[in-house]
Amino acid sequence: MNIREGLFSLQDVEYRAFQAKLMPTVDPEKIIGARMPELRKFAREVKGTEEATRFLQQLPHEYYDENNLHGLLVSFIKDPELCIAELDRFLPYVDNWATCDMTSPAVFRKHPAGLLPKVREWMASGHTYTVRFGIKTLMNDYLDDAFSPEYPEWVAAVESEEYYVRMMIAWYFATALAKQPEAVLPYLENRRLEPWTHNKTIQKARESYRISPEMKTYLSRLKV
Repeated sequence: MNIREGLFSLQDVEYRAFQAKLMPTVDPEKIIGARMPELRKFAREVKGTEEATRFLQQLPHEYYDENNLHGLLVSFIKDPELCIAELDRFLPYVDNWATCDMTSPAVFRKHPAGLLPKVREWMASGHTYTVRFGIKTLMNDYLDDAFSPEYPEWVAAVESEEYYVRMMIAWYFATALAKQPEAVLPYLENRRLEPWTHNKTIQKARESYRISPEMKTYLSRLKV
């Protein structure tokens, strides 16, 4: 069985219709409808095979689910330089938030310092989902022990009218507010973000279980 046949063997038509509603940037005819648990299991089964190696060279892919599988397979790569090289090949073809967000290489957490120049490069790329991926990487891997106050400055400096970039900026700052409140709260108090992103950050923070009731009350007063 080749990879495309394997993906179609996982097809769930009802889930396909559900996914199509969540991804307005993706042609519904290009969605197979593989549920994520099954897709992740399939990715683990094929990783490292000759078929998977050939598949990773076959860009662009035809189906949304193929892109998801590609992102999962890249996320398994343990060599940081190879992983970055494969991401640079793949990210320009990402056309939706879900594929972007599920692509999350574990190797990055082991080599945080060396990755930062590439993160800045992705954030400056101008491609919606490459920019989103760069910000997401800072959110996932650089808000705990690897945090530096300069990183939210990088995110705040991103200028974009793209909805999926602005949403990720809001998500970043809402998450950072829970993990690094002293460094991040001034961005809201001093209105460092443009109004839509500012208010969306407050909304997401007030929806978070990691933010205290007292902080949520204070944030409600900062809306613009």
